[in-house]
Amino acid sequence: MVTVSLAQAKAHLSELLDQVESGEDVLITRHGRPVAHLTPVGRPKQALRIDDLAAFRAAMPGLRRPSADLLREARDEGL
Repeated sequence: MVTVSLAQAKAHLSELLDQVESGEDVLITRHGRPVAHLTPVGRPKQALRIDDLAAFRAAMPGLRRPSADLLREARDEGL
């Protein structure tokens, strides 16, 4: 873990973010006391591709009745 003062962090923020991006943790201190801890964010989720979505929809079982009918029935039964 890299420890830097607030002044150093302000002066070298881009370099610190590069280090964090590569997996390093950074601790920022003010007057020798820790005030912030920079850690890398988890990998962003991949967008679902159209082909994957189509395959998912094809694998889903079909409803026996239209969903509007099911919702009306649930409403009328007080669910």
